[in-house]
Amino acid sequence: MNVLAFLYYLVFGPLAVVLVLKLRRIRRAPAGGTVHDRYETAFLNGGPARVADTAITALHSDGRILVGGPGIVQVLRATAYDPVERAVLQELSAAPTAALGPLRFAVMRHPAVQEIGDGLAARGLILEPRVRNSAAAWGGVVLVVGSIATLFSLVFTLFDLVAFGPRVPFLLKVLPVLGVALPAAVMCAVAAKRRVTPAGRAAVDAFTRAQPFADPALLVALQGLPGLPDPGLRDQLATTARTYRPMPAHRHPYPASTSSSSSSSSSSDAALMPVMWCAAAAGGGGGGCGGGGSSCSGGSSCSGGGGVSGCSSSGGSSCSSSSGSSCGSSSGSSCGSSSSSSCGSSS
Repeated sequence: MNVLAFLYYLVFGPLAVVLVLKLRRIRRAPAGGTVHDRYETAFLNGGPARVADTAITALHSDGRILVGGPGIVQVLRATAYDPVERAVLQELSAAPTAALGPLRFAVMRHPAVQEIGDGLAARGLILEPRVRNSAAAWGGVVLVVGSIATLFSLVFTLFDLVAFGPRVPFLLKVLPVLGVALPAAVMCAVAAKRRVTPAGRAAVDAFTRAQPFADPALLVALQGLPGLPDPGLRDQLATTARTYRPMPAHRHPYPASTSSSSSSSSSSDAALMPVMWCAAAAGGGGGGCGGGGSSCSGGSSCSGGGGVSGCSSSGGSSCSSSSGSSCGSSSGSSCGSSSSSSCGSSS
């Protein structure tokens, strides 16, 4: 029995240490910062899907592009006022068709959008998917194994008392290590569900209060597609988010364009690169990597927004980016680095 108790400590002791270190890493994020613009607000509220919807809305609202049925985009004036709008026009000019679905997905994985997540993570407003998914995976495994081990120790304790009479219960011997490992596993699993940090939520609230006027694009950033006042555009984006299924990266109709920071990579290489921040949101921008739903890490890309899923892999997973899963529309894509990101595969 002492040998068995020693095995418990040998197994669950190191696991408890790993979980505690992962919790410390999650809570060691920078103290916080401020939200700079509507795109950062959109990313915090709904991930890359909401950022893409916000930019498309901005371009459509002042007549620079026209989104008509059935999901066809036409450029009326090729003028962009920020990097994300430039990403929309870039991807549209590179696309073989003017379909809204491929355009929206390509904008989500464009470096201009992916780098928004990097900046938010650097300021402590959002947790990196790789950190979150690793904590969730370890916490889940230890919780399952620990629960089985606890049940076994209880049964063994009862058997020991019946067979050998009163003595120090086996469960009491292993309780210290299980008492650390199991709570740490639960804490890791809970912490991994919080994509946006308290500082990030406070920054969004402060940014919202500071806006004297909300144009259609800002309404989308704050409220998602339900807040879009244009019913025609709202229906087009919602339908696209609900129905478009992108092909894996290596079969995507056209490679993702790269930004100036990643211009050294060829477009074919960019199409296979993993992304860190993926999207999966209900109703066109509700959650996923971006709004409290799931995130990505690892090395795959994901798309999202309202049930859109699409992952190809590069290391990864689906928008939840659980290192090593497949992109499922809202909770799972893995992501790799994002600085020269294009979606390769998905909390």
